[in-house]
Amino acid sequence: PMTSVGPVDPAAAARTPAFGAYLDYGPRGVQRIDELSKWLGGAELRVGHTYLPGDLWTNIEGTPGFLEDWARWRKEKDDRLFVLNVPMLERNEEGVGDDEVAGLLRQGASGGFDRHFRALAERLVDLGVPDTVIVLGWEMNGTTYTHRCGPDPESWKRYWNRIVTTMRSVPGQKFQFDFTPSRGRDAIPWTQCYPGDDVVDIIGMDSYDQPRGMSFDEQIEEPYGLQEHVDFAAAHKKPISYPEWGLFRNGDNEEYMRRMLKWMDEKKPLYNTVTDYCPHGVWQCKENPAASAVYRELLSGRDGTPDVPPGPVLPTECSPLNLGDWVEDWLGGRVCMRLGWWKGERHS
Repeated sequence: PMTSVGPVDPAAAARTPAFGAYLDYGPRGVQRIDELSKWLGGAELRVGHTYLPGDLWTNIEGTPGFLEDWARWRKEKDDRLFVLNVPMLERNEEGVGDDEVAGLLRQGASGGFDRHFRALAERLVDLGVPDTVIVLGWEMNGTTYTHRCGPDPESWKRYWNRIVTTMRSVPGQKFQFDFTPSRGRDAIPWTQCYPGDDVVDIIGMDSYDQPRGMSFDEQIEEPYGLQEHVDFAAAHKKPISYPEWGLFRNGDNEEYMRRMLKWMDEKKPLYNTVTDYCPHGVWQCKENPAASAVYRELLSGRDGTPDVPPGPVLPTECSPLNLGDWVEDWLGGRVCMRLGWWKGERHS
């Protein structure tokens, strides 16, 4: 008799989604990846995540000395992802007014800032990371950043198209562009900022545990929330991601941590990176012991390999016989009859 575990589900056999954490902007962030991995029992953190400073155009171009350590880390293993948040405008966190933002977006849409993004693309290719995931103009549906969409959505979308076209024109590039709003409506529905399928590779979402008192079910069901994000990406045939997520307004919320990790296990994002500093974090923030314990419990030891149970399989030249549950239980498995058994064996 030959026993079988049955056909392997292709979804179950797929590699588990890549995960990591934002740990620091520069070289310390790279060093802490190994430390976090040890805290997680040797789990493989396949994602390195950092942000370009948005203060000056020279920094948005990837100033020398800032990206080298990240590039070295990425190139050590073929299956790693380097995720880079890229501001669309300088003075990105200086509270620039709506009228000025609208003018800057129109200037960018007309090609006024192309040279900066061409310089960044050339730098990434020269560093040997041409497949960087570019989280461009993140949380554009809010009010925090100068690169926000609200003051002029049409110009914002044209500007996004201009940036992507410019960076893709650089020889050797293989960039993936991640469109990542914050969860919920915020200042403007993020769907009104979507620039088009031809210039978006991934549809992400930054999703923190906020506002105060909102349950995880409400985070799923709210307008422009977690479910709408998944549905929108499916309708546009794009993978999803969670570049920023973590604790926030509801403190050390063990349920949020468990539910968010379960949600990502079910929805299979291309990658996720928890924001690991206070008040959001799990390893570098001691204010969240209960949620940190959940994160550590559920992710410890993950190495990204398929979780398929070993076991014998039926040979291809064999037909299983259905003898009933009792007989199969007594035999220890299903009987397999070799095809062509009646032909016998030829002897010379």
